[in-house]
Order: sequence, then structure tokens, then C-alpha cells
Amino acid sequence: MTEPPARPTVDVVIPCYNYARFLRACVKSVLDQPGVDVRVLIIDDTSSDETPEVMAELTQDPRVEGRRHEVNRGHIATYNEGLLEWAKADYTVLLSADDLLAPGALARAAEVFEAHPNVGMVYGRVVYYTDHDHLPSVVAPPAGRTVWSGVDWIEARCRTGQNVLSSPEAVVRTSVQQEVGGYRPDLPHAGDLEMWMRIAAVSDIGYVRGKPAAYYRVHQQSMMRTRFSSLFADLEQRQAVFERFFAEHPDLPPRLRSLANRSIAKDALWRAVRAYDRDKLAEIPVDELEAFARRVFAGVERLPEYRALRRRRALGPRVCSRTQLFVGSHLAKRGAGLVGKQVWKWRGQ
Repeated sequence: MTEPPARPTVDVVIPCYNYARFLRACVKSVLDQPGVDVRVLIIDDTSSDETPEVMAELTQDPRVEGRRHEVNRGHIATYNEGLLEWAKADYTVLLSADDLLAPGALARAAEVFEAHPNVGMVYGRVVYYTDHDHLPSVVAPPAGRTVWSGVDWIEARCRTGQNVLSSPEAVVRTSVQQEVGGYRPDLPHAGDLEMWMRIAAVSDIGYVRGKPAAYYRVHQQSMMRTRFSSLFADLEQRQAVFERFFAEHPDLPPRLRSLANRSIAKDALWRAVRAYDRDKLAEIPVDELEAFARRVFAGVERLPEYRALRRRRALGPRVCSRTQLFVGSHLAKRGAGLVGKQVWKWRGQ
């Protein structure tokens, strides 16, 4: 009698620090995944809440393991412990204890991996939410999949200068993850973007359209809200990511590095532009933003954002804010951003 083919295996690393109240739902969202064999590693980074008790309860399931650090090691070391030292399945997921996998997400990702051996990472749409008991309803686009070459995916990141993943929606081929290494300790605030690009430098990237892949919890203490307390931190961290990445991958087309620098410079200048439109020069250091843009991109004076900043400087912040002369350009850019978000939901880019 022929034995059925082995099911894909997925190892899920769940770092937990004082998130005992979310841990049960998080682990359940993994154990309930159909069509794959899962293992879970909960790493308690010296929580002061009931995490040890909840972890002891959850590890009664033989698919769940638990570890507790004696001293707090921080998120980067905790991530790498699970991804590089423990994971050995076909595929790996890093899932925060307050996030959730969507039903069927792992099987959908595994289908892409199985059909495309060169794919190193598969992701899907992430849905942002605040309450486990009231997940938002979503309109799913038609099901399907897209596979980009790694270089094409990197180019898309350079064109926007932005990340398109939150993390829980990403499933990585374990052999690729361990080939490229873990998160960088010197990039604590934007290391996920650098990680995804490192994966894309050695493999193709897949995207699953249709049903969501994960739910990402947004809350007041989340890294999404608190990650960048300084105006420049976001810009500087993203710039550092691209600089580090291209320094380590000199074989990539040089135009990509210039494209990334251009995108970040445009972002910095637009923040300065909006300071004039809202009369917030006392709060937003416009001169420093312009200087940053000049350091990043040599052709800054050719950018439309630079010309927009010059026009506003000629009029002054009071005129700009009270008359709203340039509200049209702001609305156009805002509209383009909303369209971009919808495209991202449907296409993953």
C-alpha cells in the first residue's frame, strides 16, 4: 500500500515578553493550520506576567516547546535563537505573541514553495487589528499568486524606499533563512526590511492573493507606533538598511542604490514641504531635512519635492497654511497613497 506523501513542515517561533494574555490565541492560530505539520517554539524573554504558567499549559501539546530566558536578551537575540538555532522544518515563521496567523495561511504559502523551488519567501496580505475577539472583516481579492525574481522585488523596494511586510505574514524557506543569517543587531529598527532584501538577493519572492495571511495587532505600545520616536530615525534607519545591503551586494545593478537614495530623499523633502503647509516649522526641522536629502541623493534639486519646497519658502509658512494654496498637490499625493495601499492589498507591492 502506497503511503501518502509527507506534508510540508513549518516551524513557528513565537517570542513573548509580557504577552501572556495573547499567547493562547496566537498559538491556537498556528496549531489549527490545516494541510501542514507544525511545531511551535515559545521563547519567554523573562516576562514578569503569567507567561510561564500559560507556556506550561500550552506545552502539554507535543507540538509546542517552551523556553524561558534567565536574563532578558532582547528581541533580536530572541528572534535569531529561534530562526537559526532551533528551526529545522521546511519553512519557518516568526510570529509575535500578540499576532495571529489567518486560517489556511501556511498551506497556501507551502503550495507556492512546492510549485516554485527557487522561491525563498512567500507572504500574503496582513490585516491590522486591535482586538482578538473582534477581528475586522475584509474583502478578499480573487485568489492567485505572483512570483517575482529577487532582483525585481528588490527594485520595487528601492522605488518606494519602504517595507511592504509587517512580519507575521512572511513564511521563509528554512534553508534560505539559515543561508542568509539572522536579524542584524546594529539595525534594530528596520532590520526586517534588510532581512527581506537579503532573502530576495538569493531567491525569488512569492505573494499569495486572496484570503489574508496574518493579523497584526496595532496598539499604543506596539513597535509600529513607538519604533521611531525621532523625526529622523525612520529616514536614517531606512537609509542605513539600503547602504548596508548594497555594500554587501555589490553585484546588484548600481541604479538600484541610486533609486533607493532618491526615494528616501523625496520622503525627507516631502516632510519639509508639509511642515510649511501646516505651519509647523517650530516643530519640524526643515533645514535639517533638506540637508539630509542632499546627503542622501546628489540630484536633489531635480526632484519635484525640492521645487515644491522652494515655492513654499518663497511664500512662508503662514501664507501656505492659511491660504492652503498647495492643497491640491497634497490631496493628489494622498490620493496616490490610498491607491497604492489598495494595490498593495491586491498585489503585494
